[in-house]
Amino acid sequence: MAIDTNTHILTKPARVKTILVSQPAPSVENSPYNQLIEKRKVSIDFRPFIHVEGVSSREVRMQKIDITKFSAIIFTSRNAVDHFFRIAEELRYSVPSTLRYFCQSEAVAYYLQKYIVYRKRKVYVGSRTLDDVLKEAVKYKDQKFLLPCSNVLKPSISQAIDASGLMWTKGVFYKTVISDLSDLRDVYYDILVFFSPSGIESLFHNFPDFEQNDTRIAVFGPSTKKAAEDKGLRIDILVPTPENPSMTKALDEYIALSNKR
Repeated sequence: MAIDTNTHILTKPARVKTILVSQPAPSVENSPYNQLIEKRKVSIDFRPFIHVEGVSSREVRMQKIDITKFSAIIFTSRNAVDHFFRIAEELRYSVPSTLRYFCQSEAVAYYLQKYIVYRKRKVYVGSRTLDDVLKEAVKYKDQKFLLPCSNVLKPSISQAIDASGLMWTKGVFYKTVISDLSDLRDVYYDILVFFSPSGIESLFHNFPDFEQNDTRIAVFGPSTKKAAEDKGLRIDILVPTPENPSMTKALDEYIALSNKR
C-alpha cells in the first residue's frame, strides 16, 4: 500500500500526485478536499482505516448498565447518538421526554434531531469542547449521567467528567474495529494522512512489513504523532500548527512546495 510491502526500494517523483486520507469521503460537494483536488490537480482517495461496529444489548447489560436508570446523557459524537438510540430500540425502551441531553458540540446536537423533536426536549450544547458542556451539566449534579462511548475512550474525557463531580457511568455501546485493507497492498500513494492512533495501528496490522521509504506521512494531533513515531515513521506533515490549523491547509502548502517547478 503506497505500499508494496514486498518492495524495499521505491522510486517515485518528488512531486505529489496521489494522496490517501484514512477517513470516509466528505459528504459535502464543496469540501476543502475537493477544492484542493481542483486547485493542485492531485488525486485524493478516501478509505477508513478503522470503522465502528455496535455492541449488542446483551453486551450492554453485561456491563451492568440499565439505561432506564439514567436521567441525563452525555453525547460526545454522532456515533454515540446512533448507538444509544439503537440500544434503546433493541431493549424496547421508550425514551422519556424528561431525559436531558448534554451535547459536546452543535454538530452533535443537530444530529440528535434525527431521533428526537429538538424543541420539545431538554438539550444543552457546548460550543465545541467537552469542558464547555460540562459547565452546564454541573448545574444538574442530582442527575444520573450516562456516557455512551466506544471501547476506545480518551483518558482526558473520563478525567474531565470525574473532575466535574457528576454521578456518571461509562457505557461501551460501540467499538472501533480495524478495517481490512488487503486490497491496497500493491497500491502506491505519495502521502498517507492519519487522524488517530487507531489509523496507525490499522496500517501496521494490515501491513506488518510496511516500509515508509519515500511515502510522506501526515498526522493530526499529538497522540497520532506519538503513535506514528512509536512505529518508527518519519512525519512529514504535522497538524495543527499556528500556520496550518487544518489538514487541507497543510497539504495545500506542502504540495505547493513539492510540486514547484
